[in-house]
Amino acid sequence: MAGRNGPDQLCRFLSILALALILANAFLHNTLLWALGLALLIYAYFRMFSRNLSRRREENARFLRLQSKLTGGVRNALDRWRQRKDYAFFRCPGCRAMLRVPRGKGRVRVTCRKCGNAFERRT
Repeated sequence: MAGRNGPDQLCRFLSILALALILANAFLHNTLLWALGLALLIYAYFRMFSRNLSRRREENARFLRLQSKLTGGVRNALDRWRQRKDYAFFRCPGCRAMLRVPRGKGRVRVTCRKCGNAFERRT
C-alpha cells in the first residue's frame, strides 16, 4: 500500500453503505439496490488503491465537512444535555452564539466572546 491512499473515513462510509444496500437486496430482491451497492463497493476500493493522494484527500475533506455540518448540531445538543445540571445555556441576542454560564450564581452579567455584547440573565 506504499504510495496508495488506503482506507479513510469516506472509504469506510462507502463500504458500510454498500454492504447495507447489498443486504437490503437480499430481503427486497431489488437488482437496483444490488447494482448500486456493488458500484459503491467498487468505488471504495478504487479510492483505497488510488495513487492520486491529493484528489482523494480533497474528497475525504469534503466528506468530513459535510458530515460535521450534518452531525454537529446533534453533537452540540447532546453535550448541552449532559452539562445541563452544571451549566445554563443562553443565546447571545446580538450574534446568536451559544453561551454557557454556571448554574446557581443568581443574576449574572454575560458577555459574549464572539461579538462583545453584554446582557443580564438569571442562572
